[in-house]
Amino acid sequence: MQIRGVFVGLSTVDLVYSVETVPKSNTKIVAQRQESFAGGPATNAAVTFAYLGGAARLITAVGRHPLTTIIRHELSRFDVSLQDLLPEVDVVPTVSSILVTERTGERTVISANAGQLPGLPDSFDTSSIDGAAVLLVDGHHMPIGLSAAKSATTCGVRVVLDGGSWKSGTEELLRHVDVAICSQNFHPPGTTGENSILDYVLKQGPSAVAITKGERPIRFVCGADSGEMPVPRVHAIDTLGAGDIFHGAFCHRMASGGAFRECLQFASEIAARSCEHFGARAWMSQPASAA
Repeated sequence: MQIRGVFVGLSTVDLVYSVETVPKSNTKIVAQRQESFAGGPATNAAVTFAYLGGAARLITAVGRHPLTTIIRHELSRFDVSLQDLLPEVDVVPTVSSILVTERTGERTVISANAGQLPGLPDSFDTSSIDGAAVLLVDGHHMPIGLSAAKSATTCGVRVVLDGGSWKSGTEELLRHVDVAICSQNFHPPGTTGENSILDYVLKQGPSAVAITKGERPIRFVCGADSGEMPVPRVHAIDTLGAGDIFHGAFCHRMASGGAFRECLQFASEIAARSCEHFGARAWMSQPASAA
C-alpha cells in the first residue's frame, strides 16, 4: 500500500532562465536556457513525495485561467491529486520569474506569492486527510493551512512545517506542528541567532526542529538529540526548489517510519542531487529506485 501525504500551500507557474549574470538596471540579456513548470513550496514537495512512490494530495489555489494548464499538466504527470481551493476563479495564477546564474547555481526570484488570489476559504474538510501519514503546510494560504494542521493534530496525522520565512500567523500554526524544518531566512520576532530560533520554535510546540542552510550543515534538535549534520557536496547547477524537494523527501521518509536523523540525511541527499540539474524536475529523469 502506498503511503499517503497531504500538502497544503502555494502553487505557482515558474518561468526559469539560465543566465551568465543577473542583468543590471535598464539592460537586456539573452538566457542560455529556459524552462516552465509548476512551482511553490507545497507543490514541489508534493511532486517529490509522489516521485518517490507516495500518494500525494495537493491542496492549493489554482483556478481556471489558461496559464494554470501548466500546473494541472505537471500534477497529472506525477499523479499528484489536486484539491483546488478556487476552481471557478479566472485570474492569473501566481507567476514566478527566476534567474539562475550558470556559474554558481544561485537563483534570483521575483514572485507575487499568494497575495493576489481572492476569496480563499479558511475551513478544512477533514476527509481530505483520511488515511494520510503526514501533512505538510508551507505557511502560504495561512487560514486553510492552520485549519488543516488543527484537523491533522486531532486525527493523529503528523504535521510538518516548511518554514521558508516568517509569516503572519506562523506563531499559532507552530502550536499544531510536530516537526518544523526552517530555512536560514526563518526569523521569528525577537530572535537573534540559531540558538534563539531553535528555542523559540520548540517552546511553541514542535518536538523536533531543523534549520537548513544550503550547502552548510543542518542544525537540528530532536528531544535529547541535537547537533549539526553535514550535507553532500555537489557541483550545483541550479539550487531552485532544493528546499522544497528536501521537505518532500523528508515527509516521504518520515511517513515510511524513518527516524528524525535518517529523514534529514535522506532529504539532504535528494535535495543535493536535484541541484546537479537545471530546473526542478530534470533530476527526476532517473527511476525513483535510484534515489
